[in-house]
Amino acid sequence: MYTTLNAQSLLFLANLARTQQDMNTATAELSSGLAVTEASDSPDQVDLLLQLRANLQQNTQIQTNLTLAQADASTADSTLNAAASLMDTAVQLATEGANSTQTAESRASMAVQAQSLLSEMVAYSQTQVSGNYIFSGDDNQSPAYQMDLTSPTGVDQLSDAPATKEIQNPAGGSFPAYLTAQQIFDDQNSDGSPATDNVFAGLFNLYTALTNNDQAGCAAAVTQLQAGADHLGDMDAFYGNVEDQITQANTFAASYATQLQTQISNIQDADIPAVASELTQDQVQEQAAMESQAELPTKTLFDYLG
Repeated sequence: MYTTLNAQSLLFLANLARTQQDMNTATAELSSGLAVTEASDSPDQVDLLLQLRANLQQNTQIQTNLTLAQADASTADSTLNAAASLMDTAVQLATEGANSTQTAESRASMAVQAQSLLSEMVAYSQTQVSGNYIFSGDDNQSPAYQMDLTSPTGVDQLSDAPATKEIQNPAGGSFPAYLTAQQIFDDQNSDGSPATDNVFAGLFNLYTALTNNDQAGCAAAVTQLQAGADHLGDMDAFYGNVEDQITQANTFAASYATQLQTQISNIQDADIPAVASELTQDQVQEQAAMESQAELPTKTLFDYLG
């Protein structure tokens, strides 16, 4: 393309265009607060920035999962504390039933209390958090047990789904955070029979002994109920450990999130004072260049030729 502009004018226009581009970039950074808004802004940092953002997103999801797990573990802990207290009441009831001064009528009255205790323990096995049965393992949309006084242990097992879900630790790895109702309340031997520390069986045997006016049966129930109470203590200790692990994981996740956000900020955030200073300098340079260009002579050789 033919142009009548001389070399000096072309240089002026090129410098002016570059200065105006710098001013536009600085204005955009001041407006958005970001130095990197697209890949072309910093090609050598794009991969790192994308990885940091992905890490931050993953860490945020882990924090959400930890919050949900914390609610489940806390509820499980308080539920098992209540269950242990219930077992203490059952031991006292069994001890009274084993007393030789009790009559068939008094034991029948105690049997009503024992039935109520068993019903309450079954309700503990059906504990929910946000609509999920926290002791139902992987099948957490339905309860694992229901009461049935016609069964050998006083309950029906509705599901034997295992608890395979683990909580991801932001520091690496994962840890189990759930137990099933069978593990907690219905401990079984390898042949499927109730173990000596089976909570449901202990309460049902107490109910049966009291109903049958069986003094010896009440005495045997004392030992079984005490074993069940100890078992509940072990199960509660598991959830106490889970709560500790979640607390530690949350602490790490919060620190890691701050670290990632700082790294991202160092790459993509604009240095506002520096950018503002550069914009001012560019504006001064633009004004000076315009004034300098205006003072240049505009006549050519042809203007002096007749």
